Amino acid sequence: MVLLAILQAGKEAYAVRILEELDRRAGRRTDRGALYKTLDRLEAKGFLDWTVEPGTPARGGHRRRVFSVRAEGLEALRVSRDALNNLSRGLGSILARGTK
Repeated sequence: MVLLAILQAGKEAYAVRILEELDRRAGRRTDRGALYKTLDRLEAKGFLDWTVEPGTPARGGHRRRVFSVRAEGLEALRVSRDALNNLSRGLGSILARGTK
C-alpha cells in the first residue's frame, strides 16, 4: 500500500503526503515511525528511491525526502495485483455479500 500511496502522491510523495494518501484512500492511520521503517525496507529491497528537497522558509529551512517507485517496485506491485486477482477469481458473489 505504501508503494501505491507514493504513486498516487506523484511528485509530492514526501512522508506527510504518503500518510495522508494511506489515510484517505486506504482508511489506514499510520504513524510516521512505522512509515519510515517501511520506507527503509522498501528501499533496501530496491523498490523505491528518494531525493532530498531543499528546505524552504515555510518549513523552517528543514529539508524533506521525496520518494519515487523504481521499476522493481512497479513489478512487485504487478505481481501482487495478479496474485490477488487470481486468488479472488470466482469469489465475487461471496465478497460482495460478505460471509455469514
